[in-house]
Amino acid sequence: MQRFLLLALVVLSAFAGTAQAASWWQPEWAYRKPITIDAGPQGGNVGGEVGRTPVLVRLHTGTFSFDGVKEDGADIRFVAADDKTVLNHQIERFDPLLGMALIWVDVPALSGKSPQTTMWMYYGNPKAPASGNGQLTFDPDYTLVYHFGEVAGQAASPPRDTTAYGNHAQATVTPLDGTVIGKGAQFNGTALTLPATPSLAVQAGGAQTVSLWVRPDRLAPQQVVYARRDGAGEVLLGLDQGVPFVQINGQRTAPAQPVQAGQWSHLAFSADAQNVTLFVNGRAAGTIAASMPALNTPASVGADADGSAAGTTAFIGAIDELRISRLARPAPALLADTVSQGAESRLTAFGPDEQQAGKSHFAFILEAMPVDAWVVVSVLGLMFVGSWLIMIGKGRYFGRVARANAAFTEQFHKVSGQPLSTLADLDQQRLIPTDIKESSTLWRLYQVAVDEMRQRHTRDGHGYLSAATIGAIRASMDGAAVRENERMSSRMNWLSTTIEGAPYVGLFGTVIGIMLVFAVAAMAGAVDINSVAPGMAAALLCTAAGLGVAIPALFGYNWLAARSEAISADMTVFVDEFSARLAEEHDNVAEPLLASVAANASAQHA
Repeated sequence: MQRFLLLALVVLSAFAGTAQAASWWQPEWAYRKPITIDAGPQGGNVGGEVGRTPVLVRLHTGTFSFDGVKEDGADIRFVAADDKTVLNHQIERFDPLLGMALIWVDVPALSGKSPQTTMWMYYGNPKAPASGNGQLTFDPDYTLVYHFGEVAGQAASPPRDTTAYGNHAQATVTPLDGTVIGKGAQFNGTALTLPATPSLAVQAGGAQTVSLWVRPDRLAPQQVVYARRDGAGEVLLGLDQGVPFVQINGQRTAPAQPVQAGQWSHLAFSADAQNVTLFVNGRAAGTIAASMPALNTPASVGADADGSAAGTTAFIGAIDELRISRLARPAPALLADTVSQGAESRLTAFGPDEQQAGKSHFAFILEAMPVDAWVVVSVLGLMFVGSWLIMIGKGRYFGRVARANAAFTEQFHKVSGQPLSTLADLDQQRLIPTDIKESSTLWRLYQVAVDEMRQRHTRDGHGYLSAATIGAIRASMDGAAVRENERMSSRMNWLSTTIEGAPYVGLFGTVIGIMLVFAVAAMAGAVDINSVAPGMAAALLCTAAGLGVAIPALFGYNWLAARSEAISADMTVFVDEFSARLAEEHDNVAEPLLASVAANASAQHA
């Protein structure tokens, strides 16, 4: 038992060591770069809970060499700190010739109160297809996101919505390079009309958040950056001689710190059922006690599309990264957007690139295994160790018995024609080899028979054994043979249990693993192959492990059963042979013994 436990611990330690050594997401990706996200005081300092948010990863030659990556960045994948969870990402721009890239990454949880977290950017797989989870980068409450980055190579192009709602603009905008986030749009007095779709509609008293980056070329009174009117309801976001304001049904926020011409500033308003708050560069700049009116008409950007609105002027300048949400984004989330999207982001920090040292597919599967799979594999590992200990022990035992029985049979046949107790007499003279006496089942049967014979001779006072006595001796040998068979079959039931139970244990682990894979994918909103495949492979490993335990046990059980049957057959043959020779030996004794008894009886009668 102690050796069994020691071997079990060694096997489990090997599994644990393999799991710890596996630290690479997938072997097909040759490189990775650690990216640290710090929303705490030493980093972005967002000051509260942000939750799920898209974080801008800005790559340039100072942080990334662009060596080993595909020209379009299609092989880039972002993986969470656990090296298992694939994060959604969206490439806005990727230009290795210019040495710059703008990638939005869906961070599941961001908090200014928790320690910094790390994610991995994997690259260097020339066979990798483009990631298909770009629209999932922004959570479902984002109903419109314009990057204004689709104008590359064109004089003008309608902005495209990068969310799953597809609220694309119909009118074109003037492209502009060198904005706060790559490319933007230049507005020169013409409004960009947004579509009036159900996803952009606002109910009375409903929630909404609108945010964008602006760079006014010149300051003017009542410049409208975002406007939406529906009947008597109005929502305006703009600049009055550089002073940001939000206006709801004629009610305007108090004057805030003005922005400067020629400089980029982040403007936003967040409206809930009771208040509307203006944010400038991620900080609250004013609040009014008002609620949103019902809005089902198109909104406009860069000017008030309603020409009858007196007193407003068009915005002249650049706009970038327009977002609309159907909920009131919290202040830490808007501050995180400002910090993340700024030219010098303090939210992200890059570590040195790492190259894969080499990892097998099996190590990759082990790395993807969750705790429940490790529990199942550990149970199967114990079953594996136990079955092999039994098979090895039984195999060695049957080998010793077979060799000892062959040696005993040879000795038994050598004394054929002599009294059956000859071998017992030789044993008293220490002439029988020790391995025969210790391991031979036939020797033990022989000893039982000889002991019975000697007891009968001592009790009856003569050397003759009747047929009934020989039958009793045979019964004793049969009983000893049964006990030897029981000894040989001991612990064989554990092998049969392993054969039948191990596949079911592995299947149980697979079912649980697949359930968890789909549950986690549904919770994360990610159903692409890269997020599901590792967990599925780890779940199927449980079934493979169950079969790997059961199949050798099946072969070993059949081989041991055949060895046991052969030894049992040898014992049956020996009992028959010994009984026949015993009967023959005592038939020869019976005739002179009966003649002597008859002669004594005649003499007494005379």
